[in-house]
Amino acid sequence: MPEHTVKAFSEELDALANEIARMGGLAEQAVIDSIAAVVRRDTRLANEIIERDAQIDREQREVERRAIKLMALRHPFAADLRQVLTAWRISGDLERIGDLAKNIAKRTLVLNQSDPIQITKGIERMGKIAAFQLKTVLDSYARGDVQAALSVWMHDEDIDAHYNSLFRELLTYMMEDPRTISPCAHLLFVAKNIERIGDHCTNIAEMVHYLVTGEEMSAERPRAKDDPTPVDPSSAAGV
Repeated sequence: MPEHTVKAFSEELDALANEIARMGGLAEQAVIDSIAAVVRRDTRLANEIIERDAQIDREQREVERRAIKLMALRHPFAADLRQVLTAWRISGDLERIGDLAKNIAKRTLVLNQSDPIQITKGIERMGKIAAFQLKTVLDSYARGDVQAALSVWMHDEDIDAHYNSLFRELLTYMMEDPRTISPCAHLLFVAKNIERIGDHCTNIAEMVHYLVTGEEMSAERPRAKDDPTPVDPSSAAGV
């Protein structure tokens, strides 16, 4: 392959990785801000997160466009093909993380119409873990750091354990005081959205492992025992 062609191909792969970096930064900020909006009962910030989600969607479409173009015109193979496929798949996880942050923001708008509940501190702790996992796995992708990616994958149980604890605590609140049923239900779905963000972080970790090693991870993803896992109707309705 001519030198100028190789250089152009390398530049296109770098541009694809840069798109993921930009998209990851937007998704990470959305997660951080969505947790802050819940804890601070910040309606303005919640509305900003909802509006900013469109930018994450645009970035995802740009990654997809670049990946399709690269595969159609360059016919990459081996490590180059893994780089294109990994970026494409990671962009899908980041887009979904943005959606989950938007869902949390929408729940915040509803929660702000009720009296505050002290259990939001548990939401804050869980959210900080998820945000840290996201930052770590994005850094592992940028550096090609398999060990950091595996650390995120192995610690998914931490988020699941927090979710299970919050689930039980919120049920206790609702049984003790029926007036808290509505806000506690919304907080429950906020917690579930955070737990799903953790799942997408493990997806990205698996893709980093594949990118660097060329091998799929064979072990089953860690999962906390007795996960209640309620179904959030907003995930289907886009709420």
